[in-house]
Amino acid sequence: MSTDHPHVNRPNNVAPEEEIKPPSTYGSFPLDEAVIESLPVPGTKLISSHSYGMSLWGRCARIVTELPDGTIKRYFLKVARGPSASIMCEGEFESMKAINEVSPSLAPKPWARGKYKNEDSYFMLTDFRDVGKQPPDPVKFTARLADMHMRSVSPTGKFGFHTTTCHGTITQITDIWEESWAVLYRKQLAHMFAMDLEKHGSWPEFEQLCDLILKKVIPRLLEPLQSEGRSIKPCLLHGDCWDENTATDMQTTEPFIFDAGSFYGHNEYDTGNWRAPRHRLSGKLYVKNYKRNFFPSEPSTYMPLGPGTHEE
Repeated sequence: MSTDHPHVNRPNNVAPEEEIKPPSTYGSFPLDEAVIESLPVPGTKLISSHSYGMSLWGRCARIVTELPDGTIKRYFLKVARGPSASIMCEGEFESMKAINEVSPSLAPKPWARGKYKNEDSYFMLTDFRDVGKQPPDPVKFTARLADMHMRSVSPTGKFGFHTTTCHGTITQITDIWEESWAVLYRKQLAHMFAMDLEKHGSWPEFEQLCDLILKKVIPRLLEPLQSEGRSIKPCLLHGDCWDENTATDMQTTEPFIFDAGSFYGHNEYDTGNWRAPRHRLSGKLYVKNYKRNFFPSEPSTYMPLGPGTHEE
């Protein structure tokens, strides 16, 4: 196998030992007029805006305001630039909106999204939540995540979403509706493979493996979930549920999630990330506690090979 492709010689998956440092505020953050106009309460007084934490694809800020009745209200602002900025902000806004409709305290409430007036940037405005321990307590967190999965209802009864959502800057195939989870998952993964080929160039061995996964592995593992009388429910997913998209709210001590790229899919997709040792959520406490709240789908005898398949 050739060794000059970007995927070769990557570091081994190793469980991190260091704690995730909580985000902090630093420096003033100038606000575009469009953001100020999007503040939801008329007559709001702006007190301060500072850069907050770090985003791999944009800029973030904590905005402190005073409402007309004297209440101090804080907002979180995310700003993105680039070809997919508009899709990213719209997708995350709609994801957070959907999560709030099912589990209001599980994610920051989204208030607005839009385009800057003075530069080519897009933004999303939500409630501000103080980020504490990441990831959160395994018992509380998995119970809340499973509850969202169980109580959510696909508006069409199918798998998909009403708009495109993203993993960071990468668009997902979500703005379609499919009866079959295997069909939607295959389209999503084929899209990712195609983007990799376009960016990194041909790598025959990898392409053969991709073809095998799409044509053999996905049908073998996912189609039985909806055959021979079996069925799975399209659940609202976070879509990118890893360590640093989960946290403990420092004010309430309750778990919450953010940076979502949602769609309706098999609930086990959200726990698929937890299989990788590089994620703290890979700890057995998280998987076991989730399964206590949402039993694995049948047939449960399949070996766990990735997102949307069973966890050991």
